[in-house]
Amino acid sequence: MLTILGFVMIATFLVLIMMKKMSPIAALVLIPAFFCVLVGKAAHLGDYVIEGVGNLAPTAAMLMFAIVYFGVMIDVGLFDPVVRGILRFCKADPMRVVVGTAVLAAIVSLDGDGSTTFMITVSAMYPLYKRLKMSLVVMTGVAATANGVMNTLPWGGPTARAATALKVDASDIFVPMIPALAVGLVAVFVLAYVLGLRERRRLGVLSLDEVLERGAVADEPVLAGAGGDGARAGRVSFVKGGGTAGAGRAAGAGGATGAGGAGGAAGAPGPGAEARPGSGAGAPSAPGSGSGSGTAEAPSGSDAVDDDGFQGLDPDRPTLRPKLYWFNAGLTVLLLTAMIMELLPIPVLFLLGAALALTVNFPHMPDQKARIAAHSENVLNVTGMVFAAAVFTGVLTGTGMVDHMADWLVDTVPDGMGGQMGLVTGLLSIPLTYFMSNDGFYFGVLPVLAEAGNAHGVSTLEIARASIAGQALHMSSPLVPAVYVLVGMAKVEFGDHTRFTVKWAVLTSLVVLGAGILFGVI
Repeated sequence: MLTILGFVMIATFLVLIMMKKMSPIAALVLIPAFFCVLVGKAAHLGDYVIEGVGNLAPTAAMLMFAIVYFGVMIDVGLFDPVVRGILRFCKADPMRVVVGTAVLAAIVSLDGDGSTTFMITVSAMYPLYKRLKMSLVVMTGVAATANGVMNTLPWGGPTARAATALKVDASDIFVPMIPALAVGLVAVFVLAYVLGLRERRRLGVLSLDEVLERGAVADEPVLAGAGGDGARAGRVSFVKGGGTAGAGRAAGAGGATGAGGAGGAAGAPGPGAEARPGSGAGAPSAPGSGSGSGTAEAPSGSDAVDDDGFQGLDPDRPTLRPKLYWFNAGLTVLLLTAMIMELLPIPVLFLLGAALALTVNFPHMPDQKARIAAHSENVLNVTGMVFAAAVFTGVLTGTGMVDHMADWLVDTVPDGMGGQMGLVTGLLSIPLTYFMSNDGFYFGVLPVLAEAGNAHGVSTLEIARASIAGQALHMSSPLVPAVYVLVGMAKVEFGDHTRFTVKWAVLTSLVVLGAGILFGVI
């Protein structure tokens, strides 16, 4: 009975949020509370919730200070060179924008933290998607899937959990899987290319013939929806269906030209130019206060504001600290190194890092308060979602639903499949790491699968490698706190993200699993 109720509870949660009948926070709290009463454990609800909150409190603390730390690093310009390179590649071609999203997410994922990846990726790419009227779920789906593949790094979590649960070395799991994971990453890039072509066919292409950007490289899009305080002009032409629809001069005071579609030109397009909504031509820039230039300025004066209030990466923002660039780079490298070497708990490292970054970059108290306030919305949204998820996981675990679901799934494996436990583990990892936390799967289910595999002559290492195949889908699980950073910053409904992403993430996971079998490591 608990097995059925567990699956029904998860299905109810997913259906309600995908149909937008409930918000994720409300669903994470109310649905498990109802099912806890349904199974006759209402008296223990408080204990389950407190235990769940206690288990997730370090994660919430880590996310809180990680958001502040990397938010400050974004403010001061640490990641601007990487972002500029990606945006220079993207220009205003929807296909390149989607591929650039995948590349940027994959690169930033090297730090092993999903929240960081999503903050940087969305901050850089959101203005492009908005100005070009591209689908935001394409951005969230590609970023989450790319991060899911990269999440298998030894310091990313799943590989370390598998190694701990099965008492094997993490390098023995990860290193042989590198070719299979590389194939999975290529599959993400191919997916991004295909989705980008679809967006290009839907929207057309805005190409840049000439850009005169003060202090910028020609043909280089700005980082966000606002430029500097000088007039900007560029010749733009729209290409749709392979044909040029004419060219005209779109001049704007302070709005970016069509490059990357990120800025929007402040003036109307010249004769012969086709003004397509969202293309960047003729789209008025946000009003600003910079000496009549039309420069968009955030309320805090640090970031560019998109037309719906999003604060992007303005290359002229006053929070930049170019003289402290190498200090910030060194601090970040030191922080990531300490995380990998586990010198201190991760929440403590981010707490110390955030305090040091704020103190050095913004020595004046009002500036520190302004930076904390600028990132407080993300902090509140994410930590609130984490503690709401604690109710869901607490009830799921405390009532025994997870154990019964895992035992049922293992028992359904036919005896004849015993010799294929690597394949079975890989297939089970896809739904199980989506429907339960990584801790629940790796510490609760994986040892049982490994024991069954050993009984049929399948090595523990093969089982461990197969278990990380489903991470591409896991990163879009409602139980992963980082996904709420992604959808929250991108202003995408979680249900919309789920509907779009699940099928592509499952396909990517199957590619990783198939490649692992093909290379003989699973």
